[in-house]
Amino acid sequence: MSDPAKVRRHAERVRELVASVVRSQIKDPRLGMITITDARITADLRDATVFYTVLGDATAQASTAAALESAKGMLRSTVGKALGLRHSPTLTFVLDDVQNQVKHIDDLLTAARSADAEVQRLAAKAAYAGDAQPYRVEEDADEPSQSSTDDSSTDEPGGDRR
Repeated sequence: MSDPAKVRRHAERVRELVASVVRSQIKDPRLGMITITDARITADLRDATVFYTVLGDATAQASTAAALESAKGMLRSTVGKALGLRHSPTLTFVLDDVQNQVKHIDDLLTAARSADAEVQRLAAKAAYAGDAQPYRVEEDADEPSQSSTDDSSTDEPGGDRR
């Protein structure tokens, strides 16, 4: 097993190397506006997954994926030489669809805000279902209430209640 710190360093180095090679050495016209967002490498340093985003529509994403697949060999040899490992890690490219997820979350937040505004609008017009004062209030303090005189005969100490 490799040290987790060493694996993280190698993953960061793979990300930097792939981004540098994509920017400077790959001259494929299919390659769109690409950003390498992350790289992860297994603990045995044999397999690396590179995450990327592409600015554009689905056709730009598909053409960029094809360009990366065709340049995979050159990228793998460059990464292997730079890392100085016994075995060059295999590279797998995964489209990181952050933009679609951000758009989806923004749509959900907009829907939640409009629902909250609707609830606030309905709450402003709302009225209580029952009386404004649902509890009994003694109107005159001088008159004893009827319920207190009736209860006095049954609340005797030692009385039998059945």
